[in-house]
Amino acid sequence: MTSSFMTSGISSSGSSGISLGWQHRFIETNSIRLHCVTQGEGDLVLLLHGFPEFWYSWRHQIPVLAKHFKVVVPDLRGYNDSDKPTGGYDLDTLSADIRGLIEHLGYTKAHIVGHDWGGTIAWHFAQRFPMLLDRLAILNAPHPQQLRQEMLSNFDQLRRSWYLLALQVPALPEWLIRQNLRGIITNLFQEQAIRKGAFTGKDTEIYQAALEKPGALSAVLSHYRQWLSPQTWLETLGRSPAILPIQAPTLVLWGEDDFLFSQRLTEQMHRLVSAPLKLKLLQQCGHWAQQEVPQTVNRELLSFLCQ
Repeated sequence: MTSSFMTSGISSSGSSGISLGWQHRFIETNSIRLHCVTQGEGDLVLLLHGFPEFWYSWRHQIPVLAKHFKVVVPDLRGYNDSDKPTGGYDLDTLSADIRGLIEHLGYTKAHIVGHDWGGTIAWHFAQRFPMLLDRLAILNAPHPQQLRQEMLSNFDQLRRSWYLLALQVPALPEWLIRQNLRGIITNLFQEQAIRKGAFTGKDTEIYQAALEKPGALSAVLSHYRQWLSPQTWLETLGRSPAILPIQAPTLVLWGEDDFLFSQRLTEQMHRLVSAPLKLKLLQQCGHWAQQEVPQTVNRELLSFLCQ
C-alpha cells in the first residue's frame, strides 16, 4: 500500500533504518476512511494527535507502548492520508470516528491518549462514550468547555488563542498560511519547543508535506472553525452547560512552558474527573510534550496504562 508515509520519506523502518515493526492501514469508520499506524497486540490503545500534526507525532511512543498493547494511531479526519470530507469536524462527529475505530477493530473498550486537539477530542469522547473508555490520558489539552470559558474570562488565554478567532475568516487564513508554510511550521516546532533538539529539519519537512496534500489545510482548519463558530460562541454566552465528570481513571501530563495554553487551565481539572486523577507538570517542557520529553511521557503512560 503506497501512501504519504512513503512519499514523505517515512516508513516502518524509521529514521535509523532499524525496523520498528509498525504497519499502515486504512480503517472504515463513521462513513469515512482513516489512515492508521498500528503495532502490537493486547488491550487497545488509541493515540490521538493534535494540530498541525498527524500520526508521526507519536513516533517515540508507538514501539514502546506496542510491547504491552495493540497501539492504533489514526490520522484524524482531514489530516494527512485520511479522508477529507467537507463536513463532520464537530466534536460529536470526531468522537464518533473514534468510536467506529474501536468497534471496527473488534474491541469493546480502549485506552485513549490525546494531545492538543486530539486531547480535546479525547475529553469529549470520555463524556459521550464512557462505556467505551478504559483509561484516559491527556497531554497539554484543556477540556473544550473549560477553554471556552477561560477565553471569555482570562485575557492571557485569549491572547494565546488569538489564532482560533482569526481562523474564523473564510479562505484568507489558508492563503496566508500557504504563502509561508515552511516558516510557520519551523516556528511552531523548532522555535516554540523548549527542548530545541526535539525537532530536526527533516521533522518539519515531514509535517509540511502532510499539510501540502490536496484539501488538507482547509480540512485541518475546519476543526477549529467548527469548534469556535459564531453559533458555538452564542451557545457558550447564552448558557454554561454542566460538565459531566469523567468516570475513567485519568492522567494529565502538562508541559509547564506551553506557549498555547495557560497553566491555569490545569487548576480546576480535579472537578472534571470523578475517578482517580493524576496531574503531572513536566518541567522544561513546552507544548509538544510527547516529542520534547518522550522518555518521560513513555514512562508515565506505561505506569498509568499498565495498572
